[in-house]
Amino acid sequence: IGLMEIKNQIKCDCADCIIRSLYFSNLKPDDMGDVCSRKAQMRFSRGEVVFESGTKPEDFIYLKSGLLKYYTTLPNGKTQILSLAKPFDTIGILTLFNKEKASYTVSALEDSTVCYIPLSQITDFISKNGSFALDFVHKMSSAANHLIFKQLQIKNKNIYGRLADILLELSDEIYKNKVFDLPVSRRDLADMIGMTTENVIRTLSEFRRDELIEISGKRITILDKKGLQKISQNS
Repeated sequence: IGLMEIKNQIKCDCADCIIRSLYFSNLKPDDMGDVCSRKAQMRFSRGEVVFESGTKPEDFIYLKSGLLKYYTTLPNGKTQILSLAKPFDTIGILTLFNKEKASYTVSALEDSTVCYIPLSQITDFISKNGSFALDFVHKMSSAANHLIFKQLQIKNKNIYGRLADILLELSDEIYKNKVFDLPVSRRDLADMIGMTTENVIRTLSEFRRDELIEISGKRITILDKKGLQKISQNS
């Protein structure tokens, strides 16, 4: 497992890990013990690369804690953020089993803990355990469909709906708090939702003027969640 060799591994106890119920509920206790014995857990500091563009996935990778970003490098040398990964998201889900080299890089936006399970072990379980295979493929497909639907949904909204969506996601799904620091710059935020930096800055100012949010540097406070939800649904 190439990526595992670049970081100090941390002993991982699977007994109470939520990923067990998310993907491995149909494994027998002995098989789950085998997963735990081969799984590696690593810490990445902000800015460190978790997965490099141009490499092939060798592991089932998921984020245990922290926040990651998917990004690509454009021909002009600039980077563009494609999406964020929150705890218990699977990393590289769309390219996991197709043996293609990834066209994106994943790095830590915050200090993060990432877990790795060898893909060879997953495929072995799939070939030997029909119940596990059916459940695993179903859950992976659902996660991939959710990711694709989310991107399509964003593209069908205007600037107000897109920005409201990402503020609600950061508050509800990632930080689980009405007060949080934006993990990316305004420019990166604009890239993520397909708008110009100027539009994002102006719309944030409008949200502040309408007392939907409060802004202090990078810190955002959600003042009117229902108002943002209404904008998200109707824009």
